[in-house]
Amino acid sequence: MTATLTKRTRTPARDRPDAPARRRRRRGPAAYAVLVALIAMAGIMLIPFVVVLFNALKTPQEYSANGPLAPPDGIYLDGVRAFWERTDFGQVLVNSAVISGSVAVLAVLLSVLNAYALGIGRIKGRMWVLVLLLLANTLPQEALVYPLYYLSKEFGLYDTRIAVIIVFTVIQSAFGTYLLSSVLSAFPRPLLEAARIDGAGRFQILWRVVVPVIRPTLLVLMVFFFVWTWNEFLIPMVFLISNDNQTVSVALGVLQGQRMMDATMSSAASLLGLLPTVVFFLIFQRTLSRGLTAGAVK
Repeated sequence: MTATLTKRTRTPARDRPDAPARRRRRRGPAAYAVLVALIAMAGIMLIPFVVVLFNALKTPQEYSANGPLAPPDGIYLDGVRAFWERTDFGQVLVNSAVISGSVAVLAVLLSVLNAYALGIGRIKGRMWVLVLLLLANTLPQEALVYPLYYLSKEFGLYDTRIAVIIVFTVIQSAFGTYLLSSVLSAFPRPLLEAARIDGAGRFQILWRVVVPVIRPTLLVLMVFFFVWTWNEFLIPMVFLISNDNQTVSVALGVLQGQRMMDATMSSAASLLGLLPTVVFFLIFQRTLSRGLTAGAVK
């Protein structure tokens, strides 16, 4: 009898306090092999960034004598300073930040409104609208340059940041609408019915029920829209011809096209153009990880 009671009250092995430590000790060579492979891949991906950093800190004479792969003998910042002064890089950064931030916010807002009508409202012709959005995502920007250029001239918006913001808001919202409509088509209907029973209207349901649930996805879209717009070159180059309105990518392309930079200054320019996006990713990396894993565990 005593043996039976002892057997019944025995604590399962997985519930013991030392169970996590035992599970950690069970990691075999395969887990460490995967870790080593990931570290190696991260190192390979960082090699271009390290090379750019090395060349940005060299003198032109050092670059000619030792080549692009040798580390610098010291810190030489004249290339960074010359590029900053030649392009008025502070103003260029402000232009890129204003355009990219405005597009990220406005495109997400427009995508939510469109996807709410398509995914939950179930408007007529929903499938055809999604097909058009899918085609819009595959349309090359070269095909849009002339019509958009003509329209901006007609409305007096040429060479203004607002024109680029409007264009990229529409372009990015096409992808955002296509993605969010698929997400909202599977939105839990009991939540919507409960909100309607409580007397909530359509916009109240959108902002108080739908948006809080899909907020991680919206934040991920906002981050991607910001980075995609920051790296755009063709449309900003066509629309922003004055130096006061140029973005980072346009400023880099214009100086390189005019052959006004040597190798060290080009590396300094690339480093200055890359650092804001790296900082942005580091700030919002937790937002990205939460958004990508949202809904994976119920």
